[in-house]
Amino acid sequence: MMTVTNKLLVLLLILTLHAEVLNAQQNSRQPNIIVILADDLGWKDLGCYGSSFYETPNLDNLAASGIKFTQAYAASPVCSPTRASILTGKYPTKTGVTDWIKGRQEYGKARSFEKFITPATAYQLSLDENTISEYALANGYTTFFAGKWHLGEEEKYWPQAHGYLTNIGGWSAGSPTGRKNDTTGGFFTPYKNPRLTDRPAGEYLTDRLTNECLKFIEQKKDAPFFLFYSLYAVHNPMQAPADLINKYKLKMKSSTSDTAGRFDNSEAWMRFEPGWKKRLIQDNPVYAAMVENMDWNIGRMISKLEELQLLENTLIVFTSDNGGLSTAEGSPTSNIPLRGGKGWLYEGGIRVPLILHWKGKAEAATVSDLPVHSADIFPTLAGIVNKNYKKTDDIDGDNIFQMITEYHRYKDRVIIWDYPHYSNQGGKPGAAIRQGKFKLIYKFEDNSTELFNLDTDISEQNNIAADYKVKNRTLRKKLLQWVKQHRKDGFKLNSNYRP
Repeated sequence: MMTVTNKLLVLLLILTLHAEVLNAQQNSRQPNIIVILADDLGWKDLGCYGSSFYETPNLDNLAASGIKFTQAYAASPVCSPTRASILTGKYPTKTGVTDWIKGRQEYGKARSFEKFITPATAYQLSLDENTISEYALANGYTTFFAGKWHLGEEEKYWPQAHGYLTNIGGWSAGSPTGRKNDTTGGFFTPYKNPRLTDRPAGEYLTDRLTNECLKFIEQKKDAPFFLFYSLYAVHNPMQAPADLINKYKLKMKSSTSDTAGRFDNSEAWMRFEPGWKKRLIQDNPVYAAMVENMDWNIGRMISKLEELQLLENTLIVFTSDNGGLSTAEGSPTSNIPLRGGKGWLYEGGIRVPLILHWKGKAEAATVSDLPVHSADIFPTLAGIVNKNYKKTDDIDGDNIFQMITEYHRYKDRVIIWDYPHYSNQGGKPGAAIRQGKFKLIYKFEDNSTELFNLDTDISEQNNIAADYKVKNRTLRKKLLQWVKQHRKDGFKLNSNYRP
């Protein structure tokens, strides 16, 4: 006969064995993956990247316990091409999505100061593309998308056509719609979004989308999941909760910085449109409030992972789709010391924050100057989804974790940008190439080049093309050969051009 004591011992043994089995299953389970993509967030818009006005404690902590990349790049200076690149692992030119959809020159329309009718951009990410979400789904992951899509005008090209089982809020629009005033429409319900039901007045879009992400994590905690949170923040319209705006209004008033020189509108390119001006300091209280709210919501997601004991088995990727908006449309942020901003091929338009956090796998407090870019996200995640993944020849990115371990092999890697368009922010058609410390920008209007040494001139103020003629010629040739090989369409002269 089994005594009570023996029963307890047997029960304890069973519970212990069960715990060991569960622990073994947890350790062998495929890692969860969360990609968080901010919209229009600049390289210097986080505290850990040097902002003293915006407050981002959760992302700062994430960087401190993970890997912070100081030389990470978006695949394009505008949103849609970068989003296509992240999903496919390809440079935007290969996907056909080379401008935001539908683009500044929709249907070939050009302003009188624009020399060219530029090549058309695709209005959707082709269904023939193989996306990272489709790859994750095929390898046993439950896939979920929340937020901005902007990769198809028609519903048949929206997230659920590209491997996401659930789509909350993703459709054709590139920014919140239904704008009415500071408290309704846009970032405040009613959203007028066919993939997001409206709620009672006062609900804020970033909070709502985060709530949807938290629900998904709770529901799918027992199986591997792939969550892509594509924030609408911090894109226009500039709207944020009133209490946060008031906080930063007070902070702005107490700042000792010289606010008299907040903007510069003296550069020659600015004369063509009245809204073109360059912001010199970070002190916009609404933008700051949007940044803090974004950070707070990311903190909520991290807390949920900790609560469910999922953080150790979850890779978190945080980045932005292009540089900060600093030269147009209100110019809400400043990217200084970087030159330019969204819509430009200077560093301010393409250098972005990138944080990788994977507890126990990515060494904490690592700061890396390895040059990485949007197309690297696909092969990096694919290698985690399936250890046997081998990238195909059409993939331009590389596995970031592998590159870190082979740093000296990749530190001088070639990265290419092809942006053959006029941007809403003053940028002109161009292409760029970086190899090691050198970066060359080619301008299609006059076939001129600018060459910079980013090690000594992060602000791109000193064009050294005349001093490094061989390097200038070599990079120019390599860049134009790539463009000729991969871009189908060229430029047509604008018959209404009046310089």
